[in-house]
Amino acid sequence: MQTQEFLQRYQQGERNFGHIDLSGASLSGVNLREIDLTGANLTGANLSWSFLSNAKLIGACLRRADLRSAGLAGANLSGANVSGANLAKADLRLACLEAAELNWAAFPEADLGGANLQGVKSDQINLAGAKLDGAKLMAAELMEANLNRASLVGANLTGANLREAHLVEANLRSAILIGVNLIESDLNGAQMRSANLTGADLHRAVLAGADLTEAVLDNADLSRANLAGSYLLKASFKKALLLRANLQGVYLLRADLSEANLRSADLRKADLSGAYLMDAMLGEADLREACLIECRLIRTNLEGAQLTGCCIQNWQVQDVDLSRVECSYVFTQFDYTAKVAANRFPVNRDFESGELGRQHQEDSSIVKVCFDESPNWEALVFTLRRVELESHELKLNVQFFESAGEQNLLRLSANRLVNGKILGDRILELYPDMLEKVVAKDSEILGLLDLAVPSNNAEPSHKEILLKRQEIYQRMVRQISFILMSQTPDKFSESVQRLLDYLKQQGIPTEQIQKKVISQAIVQRAKQDPAFREQLLAWEKTASDRVRGSMMGEAVRYAIGLLSE
Repeated sequence: MQTQEFLQRYQQGERNFGHIDLSGASLSGVNLREIDLTGANLTGANLSWSFLSNAKLIGACLRRADLRSAGLAGANLSGANVSGANLAKADLRLACLEAAELNWAAFPEADLGGANLQGVKSDQINLAGAKLDGAKLMAAELMEANLNRASLVGANLTGANLREAHLVEANLRSAILIGVNLIESDLNGAQMRSANLTGADLHRAVLAGADLTEAVLDNADLSRANLAGSYLLKASFKKALLLRANLQGVYLLRADLSEANLRSADLRKADLSGAYLMDAMLGEADLREACLIECRLIRTNLEGAQLTGCCIQNWQVQDVDLSRVECSYVFTQFDYTAKVAANRFPVNRDFESGELGRQHQEDSSIVKVCFDESPNWEALVFTLRRVELESHELKLNVQFFESAGEQNLLRLSANRLVNGKILGDRILELYPDMLEKVVAKDSEILGLLDLAVPSNNAEPSHKEILLKRQEIYQRMVRQISFILMSQTPDKFSESVQRLLDYLKQQGIPTEQIQKKVISQAIVQRAKQDPAFREQLLAWEKTASDRVRGSMMGEAVRYAIGLLSE
């Protein structure tokens, strides 16, 4: 059939042109909406800028056809042969290409949002910059596909084959990639937040600088993968394989690595703050200069691992053999202002072979003390000072105090590893005697400090009440500032709220503290510490309504609002 006759019959209302031969036809810019071209031969046809929305092209042959900027929204191309065709910037929204052949087809910047590409067969397909948000790509063959800078937000690629595919800076946020084959694929700088990669094969894949925050990679294989500098905050790697993976400088804050295999992995300078490593395998892993703040290691295998220069502030180690690790020294504190590890241990020397393991059996940098009743803080300060004087170069800092029912728990941090039980018992031993002395010498102590001693019989004056409130206010401001700069949002929201409640009980207004002290301190720390900023945003999503509605909650939300401006 000649092209002119075909167009004339279409204009007269005919729509059924099944198995027609239009190979090489020039149909650029033609309106062919809702046409039925089932099984048609359109090899080499020029359909650029044509309108084929809701057209039926089932089983049609479109090999080497020119479909640039064509409108194919809602079209059905199931089983069609589109090999070598050019569909640059084509509109294929909600189109069906199920089981179509797309070998060497070009779709750069095409819109395939919501399209059905299940089971497509393609080799070296070009989808660079294409929009595939919400697309169905289950079991699709996309080996060596070019998906650089493509958008696949929420797309379903379950069981797809993307071996050696190029996905540089692709957006795979919330995408479903269960069981996908990504062996040796290039995902450099890809956005993969909240993506589901359960059981995916990423052997030797490149994920340098990729954002996998809150992604699920349970049972995934990332052996020898390159994840250097990637963001893995709150990601789940349960039972994942990361043998010999490059994890230099990665952010694994609060990630779940339980039962993961990281044997011989490179974790130099990685941030594993708050990470969960229960039953994980880290044998012969390189953790030099890694940050293990509040990291939880339970039955973790560290045989032959290198730990020199790690920051182990508040790490929690249970049933872990540290006698066979390679470690010259560790840092027991982290300076959040300078953003460097601090308090080298041991001082002026290196660990002897196996010494870290022997130290850990009894020692920790955390001291917990339980009092029967709320302590007298003046007596407690002098007690702690007495303990410091008894131990060479020991410095103790109060981390927090919590009073719940009959339990009054004081948590202290030491500037070096100490035997927490022995030190805690010593504090409880010295405290009663120190309390008696402080109470007996209270007037003299106040006199030495040039503090007025009010008469027991006289009511305090208005000026004295104001001075007392000012003293309390300043002390609380210092304590709040310290807490805000040293604790995570989920912890300091409760700690600071208790102090604000105490100020209210003393009749001291808290509005200025909420807006100026708290909010400004949070904003300052968030600008200096990207990881803390992520923790803030996570707190906003997960905090309960009670916490969000509290005075402290309002202050935190006000700070988040300032950051977003």
